Amino acid sequence: MPLSNHIEQTAHDFKGERARLIPSVADNALERRGVSILLSALTAVHEYRKVMFESIGQRVGQRARVEAWTEVVFPDDKSRGKKDDDRRPDGAIVLSTGKRTWKALVEAKVNNAELGEQQITDYLRRARAHGFDAVITISNQFTALPDHHPVAVDGRLTQSVSLYHWSWTYLLTQAELLLESEGIEDTDQHYILEEVVTYFNSDKSGVKGFTEMNPEWGDLVQRCRSDARLNRKADEVINTVSSWHQEQRELCLKLWPLVRARVDVKLPRAHKKDPKKRLTDDCAALCDDKRLRSEIVVPHAAAPMEIVADLNRRVITCEMRLYAPEDKKSTKARVNWLTRQIPVSEAGSNAQVWIQARRRGGSAETAKTLAELCDYPLAIDDDSTASSPPTSFVIWMKADDARAFGGKRKFIEQLEALIPAFYEYVGQHLKAWVPPAPKVKRDEEDHSASGQAKEDV
Repeated sequence: MPLSNHIEQTAHDFKGERARLIPSVADNALERRGVSILLSALTAVHEYRKVMFESIGQRVGQRARVEAWTEVVFPDDKSRGKKDDDRRPDGAIVLSTGKRTWKALVEAKVNNAELGEQQITDYLRRARAHGFDAVITISNQFTALPDHHPVAVDGRLTQSVSLYHWSWTYLLTQAELLLESEGIEDTDQHYILEEVVTYFNSDKSGVKGFTEMNPEWGDLVQRCRSDARLNRKADEVINTVSSWHQEQRELCLKLWPLVRARVDVKLPRAHKKDPKKRLTDDCAALCDDKRLRSEIVVPHAAAPMEIVADLNRRVITCEMRLYAPEDKKSTKARVNWLTRQIPVSEAGSNAQVWIQARRRGGSAETAKTLAELCDYPLAIDDDSTASSPPTSFVIWMKADDARAFGGKRKFIEQLEALIPAFYEYVGQHLKAWVPPAPKVKRDEEDHSASGQAKEDV
């Protein structure tokens, strides 16, 4: 059926088809199908739209009304056949809160299709011309936050129209968290969102997680292995760091359902405010020490998980750092305090968990496996450190398959197997030492006065 037969007039300055949960589109029209299902879910499930709109700074109350449309056509559009489809936004959202109306255009990509600068620039201009407040893009590209966009555009275009980005994985993870936490009161809405999640989890939806590093990854690893000098402005460095940033977000999204809580990348304030500075700084760090680093924060965990991919040694490590308990004086007591926190049954083979002791005054740092320290806690000492108990511990697991490290897909597989395993076997069990509360102490005068009073009696 021709598109014109589907288009209906809206109460707004555009025409479109209402978003349907079961859209009547061709089997190969994955973008149109995905947008229709997603927008329909936002209009139908209150808790879901509340979470998603709040992620872009829009509060949604119980009385708010959301309308969603697909295949948007503006009055000034002229039919140009198939070529005109590239200029037609995939959708539009209208949020009415009673006091005001907020409108956004939606553009989506699936599978390996990526958003283009020219297309986004065009949508921003059209959004401004037709009184829209924002443009929301959706694709398999990842960003640290919804207001960080994977495509750089002229800043002047976003002064009057906001630009946001949701990855499909981000949308899917938010829905899964709501379902697992029983956060949806209405049983019918719960069922609708379950069906939406089932569709987007299928291979036929076009939704993909971040599955491989950039094409230059293998060559860059070889250059680091040979200790070659890297240029922080080279495409191979910029693309590698950009891929690493996407994978950091993917790791967080994969951990969310496991811990049923929001997991975030720990970033300095300057990097949160300016993604370009983050990219520049991380490129410089990669060139300097041939390593990619990240810190992931799980709520209420004993410490952040620090992830290091050493391109020179071709090793991935995931670690947490804890201060040793100061109320325990001996090395044995401090080591036992730590090893008893990690259940042997959970760790499987304890040889895969390593513990390093750190001491004051630059003393030698020693490392042993958890299995060794469970059998003999003083194995953490050597001749030069026996008289100096540890002040802190580093606990880690590693993936050191050098051949797999150089593969852009195998590297991701190693990483995404290591991090959840470390948190399951180690991280969730660790507890930071907290100094005991101080005891009430009375000075000598109080004691002597009390004694004299007793004698008088």
